Amino acid sequence: MSADAGRLIEVDRETFDPWRIQPVRHRLADHPLLQLSSLVELGKRLESRGRVRTHTSDVTPGTPFNNAPKLHPHRMSAANTLQQIEQARCWMSLLNVQTDDTYRTLVDHVLDDVKPVVDPVDPGMCYRGGWIFITSPNTVTPFHFDKEHNFILQVSGRKTLYVWDHRDTVAASEESRDRFHACHERDRLKWDESLRERATVFHLEPGQGAYMPSTSPHMVENGDNASITVSFTYYTRATRHDSLLHAAHERLRHWGMAPPAVGQNTLLDFLLHSGFRSAIHARELLRRSLGKRPNTDGAPYAIAS
Repeated sequence: MSADAGRLIEVDRETFDPWRIQPVRHRLADHPLLQLSSLVELGKRLESRGRVRTHTSDVTPGTPFNNAPKLHPHRMSAANTLQQIEQARCWMSLLNVQTDDTYRTLVDHVLDDVKPVVDPVDPGMCYRGGWIFITSPNTVTPFHFDKEHNFILQVSGRKTLYVWDHRDTVAASEESRDRFHACHERDRLKWDESLRERATVFHLEPGQGAYMPSTSPHMVENGDNASITVSFTYYTRATRHDSLLHAAHERLRHWGMAPPAVGQNTLLDFLLHSGFRSAIHARELLRRSLGKRPNTDGAPYAIAS
């Protein structure tokens, strides 16, 4: 990684592939905004806006990710949980930290730093986001995937990260990806213990991390102490193109058709992308004419509901 040894996130410019899982190193473990005292204050601010997600340590890798907070609710406030995280038996995510003025600066600082490495091979960085995970000992993040490209960085504590290739249809079927991109549901994604054998495994310590392409399934097992982990995420032209096609294929499935996998039929993908993108542009023009805020995956920052 010597090509970018002076950066906040060390990524080799010569070998970086936006669609390949890969290890990274970083210089954020001592950043003041990522220390527990700062996160307690951030947790208070975000909780008042409904941007804290939490569940107890009773979850397993196979717990449905979308429903984990309802299936295993954690009742303590964000501040109390963070102050007692070693004993709280809790997984907590501070969501969309880019909506906080102070932490948006951090998100921009990090992604601006890595953008010169990303842009030449994956242009169009947008929809920037930040997510901070504070986890009690021996707590699991259930098996799931996300839309964004993701630099996930370990700040304190230790955890084991399992990541599967975004093209692995054993770990995640094409149908599961279509549905996820269409309506953000993960109900077609199913955990099986045998999947561990197919994963790329990272044993993360402070200063270490990983890069995961869009819709790379992953699962995390925390170590024997509490940990803090941060993710810096974004879309690019390629992820937006891919997401739109998966959503279009899900619509075809709804109409009773069985489309080939995204990328297998160039002409079909071209026609679908052109048609659906035109419809999205029309929708956004209508929203603007009605005085509503645009709702587009091309926004500079991730839109928080």
